[in-house]
Amino acid sequence: QVQLVESGGGLVQAGGSLSLSCAASGRTFSRLSIGWFRRAPGKEREFVGGISWAGGRTYYADSVKGRFTISRDDAKKAVFLQMNNLKPEDTGVYYCASRLGPAIETRDDAWLYWGQGTQVTVSS
Repeated sequence: QVQLVESGGGLVQAGGSLSLSCAASGRTFSRLSIGWFRRAPGKEREFVGGISWAGGRTYYADSVKGRFTISRDDAKKAVFLQMNNLKPEDTGVYYCASRLGPAIETRDDAWLYWGQGTQVTVSS
């Protein structure tokens, strides 16, 4: 079993930056791909980006490409989401999720374990 805990959310003005962390427990972290999702008020949860195991290949949603960067530190069992040039439409609860294997899936039902989420609010 894997437990995930997000941190780093907060309130920021448009154009600003935030860095989120996803800390994991469990012995298989290096074999996990980690995804980031968000849920905006009144909307469905959507894929933001993800990072695979074994080489750290990344994949991003078009809406965040060029602004968000995902990285991982297997020694610390952590994944990071660096968010730059934030926009009001980036507001939402951000979740990290894990799945075994190298694939980065954009469907949330493809991910097995989820954190509790952290709120990101971008003011205009």
